[in-house]
Amino acid sequence: MINRAKCKLCNSIIESYHATDLVLCKCGEISVDGGNALKCSANDWANFIRVDDQGNEIIPQIKEKDAVKPLDVETTSKPTKKELLNMLDEMIKNIENLPQDAMLAPINHYDYCSSLLLLSSILREMDAS
Repeated sequence: MINRAKCKLCNSIIESYHATDLVLCKCGEISVDGGNALKCSANDWANFIRVDDQGNEIIPQIKEKDAVKPLDVETTSKPTKKELLNMLDEMIKNIENLPQDAMLAPINHYDYCSSLLLLSSILREMDAS
C-alpha cells in the first residue's frame, strides 16, 4: 500500500515515496513519512484519512495506548556509584561493538541525552559520597 493520506481541513492528498520523505499537507495538520513504512502523524486524528492504492478513503480507528504508570519514587532504589559506573561501562561496550558504518553515523539527541543523564548521575553520586 502506498503511504498516502488526505487532510479533512485543507483537502490535500499527500504521499511519501521513500524512507526519509516526510510530507505535510498544505495546512500542516497531517503528515506521512517513511514511504512503504506507512508512518503518519496528525495534530488531530479526526482530520486524518488514509487513502489506499485505488483511491478509496479509509477512516482510521484510533486506539489510545495504555497510560504508562509513573515510577514510585519512594520504592525505587537509587543506583549506587558502582552500579552507575557499570551502566557507563556497558554503554561504552555496546557502542564499541557497533558495526563500522554505525560508528561513523551521527547520534540522535535521545542517545546524547541518555549519555549525559548517566554521566550526571555518576557525578552527583560521587559528590554525595
